[in-house]
Amino acid sequence: MTDFPHYERYSMLIEWSDEDNVYIVTVRELPGCRTHGATYEEAVQQGQDVIDSWIEANIAWGHPIPQPRLFDHEESSRAWNDAPAEEAETRAPVAAAGS
Repeated sequence: MTDFPHYERYSMLIEWSDEDNVYIVTVRELPGCRTHGATYEEAVQQGQDVIDSWIEANIAWGHPIPQPRLFDHEESSRAWNDAPAEEAETRAPVAAAGS
């Protein structure tokens, strides 16, 4: 794996594709960084591999490497509280750390 600091902190969006019959992995912080896997576990592994490859290639090409996007508690709370009532009813409560 690359020596780039915090490479493991990039977020992966993993979505099922009925059309392709695979899980699609998108790393939003890294333009064009996308892969897939036949199983969820394979998609996660492929995602980790593609992040590493993307960063190594862009370092070699002299391109800047975007910082990972960090979780924003305020933004998450706003999105949670602003969700339509019918959506809010379907969400399970999230236990606080240490609960």
